[in-house]
Amino acid sequence: MAADSIRLLDLVGDFVTGQVDSKATDVANGCVADFRLSLTSSESQTRGRGVQLLSQVLEECYTSLSEREVEVLVAFYENRLKDHYAITPHVLHGLKALAKCTVLPKGSAVSILKSLFQDVHVQSHGLANEFDCIPNHAELKGLGPDFVFGFVQAVDGERDPRNLLLAFQIARNIIHRGYNLSQFTEELFEVTSCYFPIDFTPVCRILTSFPSFLLPLIIEKLDSDMQNAKVDSLQTLAACASVYGHKELSDFLPSLWSSIRREVFQTASESVESAGLSALRALTSCLCRSVLTSNSEDSLHVFLDLVLKDCQHHLCEPDLKLVWPSAKLLQAASGASYRASLIVTAVVLPTLLEQYSSRTQCAQRRTLLEVVQGFIQPTASSWPAEGEETVLQPFRKSLCSVVFSALAESNASLQITAAKVLTKLGQQPGVLAQPDVEMAVDHLSRLVLEEHDAKVSLAVAECAGSLSRLHPAPFASRMIPKLKQEIFSGSSKPNVSYRCIMALASVSTQPSLVRESAPVLLQMLAAAHTGMSCCRIFSVEEVVSVCCSLQRIADQTPNTEEMGHFFHDVVIPRLLTLSLHAALQGENESGHSSPLIEEAVLSAIVPVINTACAALQTELATTMAAQAVYLFLDGDVSFLPENDCPSKIQLLRSQSWTQSQLVCLLMACVCSLPHSVDIPEFDRLLGQLEELSCTSTHPFSYTSAAKCFAGLINKRAAGQTLDGVLEKTLRRISVTLDNQSSAQRIQAFNLLVWMTKALLLRYHPLSAVLTDKVFSLMSDCLLASQAADCFELLMSDSPDVLNRSCHADVRIMYRQRFFAENSGKIVQGFNCAEQGKKSVYLKALSHIVNNLPRQVQLTELPSLLPVLLEALSCPDQVVQLSTLCCLQPALLDPPPALSTQLEALFSRLLPLTASPSMKVRIASLRCVHALSQLPEHMVLPFRAQVLRALASPLDDKKRLVRKEAVLARGEWWVFGNTLTATTM
Repeated sequence: MAADSIRLLDLVGDFVTGQVDSKATDVANGCVADFRLSLTSSESQTRGRGVQLLSQVLEECYTSLSEREVEVLVAFYENRLKDHYAITPHVLHGLKALAKCTVLPKGSAVSILKSLFQDVHVQSHGLANEFDCIPNHAELKGLGPDFVFGFVQAVDGERDPRNLLLAFQIARNIIHRGYNLSQFTEELFEVTSCYFPIDFTPVCRILTSFPSFLLPLIIEKLDSDMQNAKVDSLQTLAACASVYGHKELSDFLPSLWSSIRREVFQTASESVESAGLSALRALTSCLCRSVLTSNSEDSLHVFLDLVLKDCQHHLCEPDLKLVWPSAKLLQAASGASYRASLIVTAVVLPTLLEQYSSRTQCAQRRTLLEVVQGFIQPTASSWPAEGEETVLQPFRKSLCSVVFSALAESNASLQITAAKVLTKLGQQPGVLAQPDVEMAVDHLSRLVLEEHDAKVSLAVAECAGSLSRLHPAPFASRMIPKLKQEIFSGSSKPNVSYRCIMALASVSTQPSLVRESAPVLLQMLAAAHTGMSCCRIFSVEEVVSVCCSLQRIADQTPNTEEMGHFFHDVVIPRLLTLSLHAALQGENESGHSSPLIEEAVLSAIVPVINTACAALQTELATTMAAQAVYLFLDGDVSFLPENDCPSKIQLLRSQSWTQSQLVCLLMACVCSLPHSVDIPEFDRLLGQLEELSCTSTHPFSYTSAAKCFAGLINKRAAGQTLDGVLEKTLRRISVTLDNQSSAQRIQAFNLLVWMTKALLLRYHPLSAVLTDKVFSLMSDCLLASQAADCFELLMSDSPDVLNRSCHADVRIMYRQRFFAENSGKIVQGFNCAEQGKKSVYLKALSHIVNNLPRQVQLTELPSLLPVLLEALSCPDQVVQLSTLCCLQPALLDPPPALSTQLEALFSRLLPLTASPSMKVRIASLRCVHALSQLPEHMVLPFRAQVLRALASPLDDKKRLVRKEAVLARGEWWVFGNTLTATTM
């Protein structure tokens, strides 16, 4: 026992003398009685270390103390608060530990608090330390105003952000837990509101509890010249309105409205305007929640009368600038609730409709119609509840009359606005009756057929698409027949035909409409193929437009079993039939060549089939795979309509390019199907695709075959079967590429590139071998340029195969992985290459870097900057453009390494502003523009040189180049003049 006592004294001694702080935990396991020597020492430092040790001991063992022990310790610590100021932090630490005791005697919490208020200077020791000592006991409420007064004194003048956060939390608890503030209400508000709006969010939660003080403060702050103060005040007002009622706001409503109106009317800041409109919406919403009694006036009506009185008359002046601020204020108030919307629209809409009828100028009518558009779109808050009619119901006929009148005008901007208003009207149930919808369809049909303005056509297409979702029947019975009649009429012009084709796609939003529109487009393809149309011969461009519309229909059609069957049974077989007929017939007796043998048309058919097949359900997808494979392998045409094709045709072995190029349609059918679909005759199919891709002399045929081969192996399950196929194909490719005299080297290289991409996307181990093979070809005399260009294909998304929409196996971050594994090889090759061959490596690197995510570019730019600067000197315009496109976004947030390369950068950029390529000139000007944003001391030495170089592009023959030159030179000119003025 004596030995334990001696050891404990040694531990205390070690701590008190400052030798070892870690002894506190060991002491906690002993007895605190032996602290007496250090706690009663005449040296303040020794007493402080003793109190510190005792406090740390209490932190370890406060749970084991009895009530009597806690009482004694509280008395001791309260007495120590009168000791030397250096001891106070350790005393606070001990009180904090005691405050956690569950056996804290009654009255101790109040006693601790009074001692803190009396004996501790808060700003000397930190509010956080002091108030962490305050136990969360209900008995503190018994102090009433004394507690509030002490807290106010403690907080007053506090500057430490950490202490302020704690102070705000305590103030909020004081308010929300119902402490008696008595005569200190205003003082509590003052000590917290002085931080507004410096630290907006925490303060706001407290200030909302003092409406009688806060609202005048907000009105005062809105008179400030600081935009941040205005925004914070308006946001605070919006926050208050969400918790206040009419009683708190009523006395201040006129002043608040006056301040909000002034800010929206006069401000040039979008943030202030937005905050003002949000505050008005919140105030109106608050008043909507007020309960009406028989003896009280409707506060919402009173407030909205103020708003209407000050804003409504400006709507009668569409030429003046206050029409839009007034409209925005009224729309904000209207969007607060359904009841507010009823009140506002009942007054505003008749005024607007009357003004529209009385005005004759199209510009004024357009402005009024745009204002109307803002009132007819309900917000989430103002949407009618179930059983309530829309607020527009009383004005339905008048609104339709105005819209139809505007659609009948010849002014394009008025027609566009009217189409947008019609779209909004159609989205609200019950506004458009059946006759109104039919009238709208007739107007839209007329505009499609007669209006030549591209913007009007686009607005009409969007409106028709929106209305057709809700009202498909009138479009099926009225618009589609008119469009079909126009397309096949002898007088139809190409421009009208394009608009009709686009409109057919726009309205095909429901299965019933797709069944009407798609056959019309397929009929156009049939007429273009046969050349036997009663009207005229359709151009290749029109046929491509038809295919694009079919693809759009397939993309926007609901993915249902019904639509799956329609595309599987009707659209895809018809496209295959027409393409097959065109390939087999060549030219007919009249010398007509079907446009369906054109590469542009087949390339447009591919995404139609791609999109449709990718959405097929499993059963239909399996059937589609079998039909497509046996059609191309065995010539099985039994599933095609108008089955008059020769049987047993060998499309993949045909010597005719018109037939072999149809392999692109096989690719569209089988490479877009999900992984779960089993492809029949897989090995035989791959063999014939390999043969076609290696032996065909038709570029479109062998490229499509290689893409189909790649699409299939990308999804094939890993294993020996796949590895065997890949190794066999790679051996054939290598033999062909190694034979410099082979006439099939281009075909073999093309297959190599697509195989590499297919395996690279799925992280197949063989992808590294294939990539190295591509790198080796960068020194090949004939294939070096193509090898460099292929990195653009490897790193970019392919639109028709090997993408996620086609269910390809694409691993995340494959680009970053490819860059990390291969960028060093390119840089090494660049450094080792002869001067005349360096451009090949620069081109490859620029393609890779340009396709990396922007954040990765910024990270890697410092190490690659010397090589990229060298690429700007490369005579190849493709390299120049790719490098510039990579540099321009990086220059907006340049790395520190750029500061040492500015001279080299300017010396290479400025000559490119006179490049023969327009795209290079534009990209270089954008880079020069971005450099003007760098710190002044870095770019000021180059200002005169830049301004001289930018003088020539100002007279460029291309408008887009002149536009970029004006922007860039303006920034450099303003930058120099501003700096000179600042210096003076």
